Amino acid sequence: MEENQQIMSSAQQWLSIGDLAKRSDVSVAAVRFYEEKELIWSARTSGNQRRYQRSMLRRIAIIKAAQQVGISLQQVKVAFSALPKQGNATKQDWQQMSQQWQTQLDQQIVHLLQLRQQLDWCIGCGCLSLEQCPLRNPNDVLAETSAGAHFHELLLKMNSENTECSLSPKDDAFQ
Repeated sequence: MEENQQIMSSAQQWLSIGDLAKRSDVSVAAVRFYEEKELIWSARTSGNQRRYQRSMLRRIAIIKAAQQVGISLQQVKVAFSALPKQGNATKQDWQQMSQQWQTQLDQQIVHLLQLRQQLDWCIGCGCLSLEQCPLRNPNDVLAETSAGAHFHELLLKMNSENTECSLSPKDDAFQ
């Protein structure tokens, strides 16, 4: 408690949850969520109000940027674990994180380009064995276990529920 009072003594370094949310352009609920996920943290005042270091502004900016390019919150948390807990991260810290994410994004881009190419082979196919389909049934691995990849998920569902299942156009297998 004494440590929190010492920390709170320099009020210019600390933001209320509302101020942090407003300056970060996120909701108060988002700030709480990020704190729950241990991406940011706060100290408590003697009145049990949350106070955030100004460095949390940068963390939330990074979280938002990462989400926009498809980086998961778990990946953000892993990257943040290498940063200093107190105070601001250095420019070098942020560059290392950025480079790591650029590598991941490059891999995702290559994967998405491959998927885009493979879509030509699969759209409108409708075959049951999908011998040639690299998306739904690579190397026709489901041929040994079911009538085709289209029905594999339905068969798993039927087996797990042990109930009768009628096939109709509403079923996922036909979509």
